[in-house]
Amino acid sequence: MADPRGFLKVREREDRPKRPVPVRLMDWKEVQQRQQAGVLHEQAGRCMDCGVPFCHQGCPLGNLIPEWNDLVWREQWGEASERMHATNNFPEFTGRVCPAPCESSCVLGINQQPVTIKQVEYAIGEKAFEDGLIAPHIPQRLVGRTVAVVGSGPAGLAAAQQLTQAGFTVAVYERDDRIGGLLRYGIPDFKLEKSVLERRLDVMRQEGTKFRPGVEIGRDITWDVLRRRYDAVIVATGATRPRDLEIPGRDLEGVHYAMDYLVRSNHLVEGDEVPDPIDAHGKHVIVLGGGDTGSDCIGTALRQGAASVTSLAIGRKPPVDRADAEPWPMMPRVFEVSTSHEEGGERSYLASTVEFVGEGGHVTGLRVAETEYREDGSRVPRPGTERVLPADLVFLALGFTGNESQELTEQLPVALDERSNVARDETYMTAVDGVFSCGDAGRGQSLVVWAIAEGRACAAHVERHLTGQTRLPEPVEPSERAIDLSL
Repeated sequence: MADPRGFLKVREREDRPKRPVPVRLMDWKEVQQRQQAGVLHEQAGRCMDCGVPFCHQGCPLGNLIPEWNDLVWREQWGEASERMHATNNFPEFTGRVCPAPCESSCVLGINQQPVTIKQVEYAIGEKAFEDGLIAPHIPQRLVGRTVAVVGSGPAGLAAAQQLTQAGFTVAVYERDDRIGGLLRYGIPDFKLEKSVLERRLDVMRQEGTKFRPGVEIGRDITWDVLRRRYDAVIVATGATRPRDLEIPGRDLEGVHYAMDYLVRSNHLVEGDEVPDPIDAHGKHVIVLGGGDTGSDCIGTALRQGAASVTSLAIGRKPPVDRADAEPWPMMPRVFEVSTSHEEGGERSYLASTVEFVGEGGHVTGLRVAETEYREDGSRVPRPGTERVLPADLVFLALGFTGNESQELTEQLPVALDERSNVARDETYMTAVDGVFSCGDAGRGQSLVVWAIAEGRACAAHVERHLTGQTRLPEPVEPSERAIDLSL
């Protein structure tokens, strides 16, 4: 333990500074900035090195949080980076976009503000690259087996790096024109600049991972052909099928899925030509859905110069503090203010969308009503409370309903579960021998940190399947992480 009295001497949590709102709305650069070394030193010293570190339970990766907090406090950055990378392939990603369930499980958070785990993680990732501590881990020998990873999001990249470092010949296929999946086109630059992604991809290329962008498996190469070409195939295609809102007026122009908007915007920021761009400049924008995707739409629309941005959620406004039904160390559902919410716009709760209103085939407004909760828990529009909100653009950020698996299930006898995810057993293998499923493709829409954890676990099972043993770390399965809160 670095400082036995650190959490007593430094009781206040201090997060990373942010660029001023008027300044950051002028560009697409990251909102948050580096923290001063002295402040980071104090914040890392607040970690209590608990006898039972519940932050381990909160983190799907099982990050060794007290250990690298101690090492950062001691300014032993090389050792801190080694501890971090022992469980997390991409701390520079999670330190930016992970919602930090570990902090909800921090023991200090019982009666104080939790340790700033996420920003220490971010600092380790940046310092490691800055000081040249991230060297390619090139295997001493190849095992003579090949693996195809389909999808280059966080799950696919984690699985690919683990297997490449273990001596497998790995090719990552991506249907988009660039590698990165969700990290590339699903997250705006003001949260994750793409130079950060490219920096890591360069390391993976040096290690030996082969990237094949612009190849859609199922069409350019059929799934059955791919299976015959490789000793194993990992399906890491994500959960990309958006949830729709089938109400009158849905076919009006100007009503878009949120991810369609974000993908096109990210292409524009990359400098690409976009045939049918969605520009919010001077328009009234409504975002349906209050999660991270909806928040990203808000920040994007404000940077494009929207006349107004309104976020609507069908449910009640979450409480500011942890609810009794979500006791520590659970990750509570509380009211959160993202960097995009800080920048402008309005947020409205208990808003049920009734109809898209339009003229000349284009949306002009949204008819909404107050949400009424029935005794059975269902939610319906309350009669007599309808009103029309002006809207030139409406973005549906209502989550996802599974992956785009039509070609996969037609070309291979792969099964889907009841939630339209690619079904797999406890070893991540599907109904087809040698075909595995991980990340959102297998578990449904989830967090980046879960995707990385699943990619790592899947890689270990692939190695055991192909060689009879594994040298890769095997993260604890989700079922083994459960905590009995009934006592």
